[in-house]
Amino acid sequence: MLGTLGLGIAAMRGRDADREQWAVGGRSFGVVLTWVLLAGECYTSFSYLGAAGWAYGYGAPILYLVGYMATGYATVYLFAPMVWSYAKRHQLISVSDILAHRFQSKRFGIFIAAVATLALLPYIQLQIQGMGLVVNAISYGEISLKTAFVIGFVVSAGFVLVSGLRGSAWVSVFKDALVILTIVFLAIYLPLKLFGSHANLFERIRTERPDWLTLPGNESPGLGVLWFMSTCILNGVAFTVFPSFVAGYLGSKSPNTIRRNAIFLPMYSLLLLVPVMLGMAAMFVVPNLESNDLALLSMVTSELPAWVVGIVGVAGALSAIVPMAVFMLCIGTLWGGQSVNRARMVVVASGLAALAGALLFPDALVRLSVLSYEGIAQLVPALVGGLLWRRMTVQGAVAGLLVGEAIVVPLALSGHDPLLGINAGLLGLVANVIVNVAVSRARPDDQGAPGRFQRESEGSTMPSSSHS
Repeated sequence: MLGTLGLGIAAMRGRDADREQWAVGGRSFGVVLTWVLLAGECYTSFSYLGAAGWAYGYGAPILYLVGYMATGYATVYLFAPMVWSYAKRHQLISVSDILAHRFQSKRFGIFIAAVATLALLPYIQLQIQGMGLVVNAISYGEISLKTAFVIGFVVSAGFVLVSGLRGSAWVSVFKDALVILTIVFLAIYLPLKLFGSHANLFERIRTERPDWLTLPGNESPGLGVLWFMSTCILNGVAFTVFPSFVAGYLGSKSPNTIRRNAIFLPMYSLLLLVPVMLGMAAMFVVPNLESNDLALLSMVTSELPAWVVGIVGVAGALSAIVPMAVFMLCIGTLWGGQSVNRARMVVVASGLAALAGALLFPDALVRLSVLSYEGIAQLVPALVGGLLWRRMTVQGAVAGLLVGEAIVVPLALSGHDPLLGINAGLLGLVANVIVNVAVSRARPDDQGAPGRFQRESEGSTMPSSSHS
């Protein structure tokens, strides 16, 4: 952790910590730094804990992870260069900045910042708690969960306050190297040691636990084929607008850097199949766990020597720290305006709020984290649609967003998600688009119309259909 903190702080050495340098790395990241930053979005502590835990408890539904990342990077390839071009042209550094500028409404920007903050705080808490579980497990219980929560917050906030997005990118290089090393090792070693071969492992799953290999899986809450398809679509389109992911690709030095990463990043997500496989293996090695999320770590700590457990644990801990840092940075840029110091104060405040949630309400998280992604997805029509369709009005964008959230929030919090087998977020998104279009056509707004946004989309390297 000390090494991680030092590496993150050193990233800003010799550079001025101005607003753009701190928030988006001066828009100077090449393919490698953009790769590791965006990869951090798909390989978080959830990959070590949640993916293996879902595989352990439900089985096949967890494969949506790989599915939505494939569709997600396809939408990133199509639309993220357009968002980058618009933000670069107007020196914008966050989703709220972009939407406030597009619709010429500071109040709308504040509203977007509030929605995004409420959606991101549970994710910061999720990473803090994931970090705690990892550190507690690899210390064989010697370091308490609450102590580990505090360590994670201090390390993440430490380098973000000094180095911003560049610090996260540097630490991501270290993290990705360890993740690839440990995941490849675990994928080969554990099945061979425990089952004799990978074929024997899969044969045991097929014959003894067949329910784990088909949708809706074993005792899952209705996670069938319709849920799988609708979730892949919803999460896929949300990739382009998720505020922390936007922060990652706004740091790229060109639109082509984003496209090249979007082509190759789906291959990185194939690593997620390893914790899925090991989660299913854990059913035979450490059955009847109190928490499904402990499936992978329990097997690792029981079957590997302590020094290997330490290396695996560092990779898992860094998989929590990097996204936690980017989430806090993102909230800071949403509210910081032109002041880096104010953004830093917001970073600390958001991290402390999530830390308090982890210490005081550790069990109130699952529905909130699900709700976060579905809630953020409702920004797609305003951000992507707003840049493609110049006649969209702020009234239409606000009305669509409110209707989408009004559908998603009650369904998610009341346990009625999925509804009729369909992800509630997709239902909200469809209603969002319909209302947005209807209100925009009924209430045309002259201030954003004809020429300016046509010129924006013409300069965004999008196909000619973007001018319709």
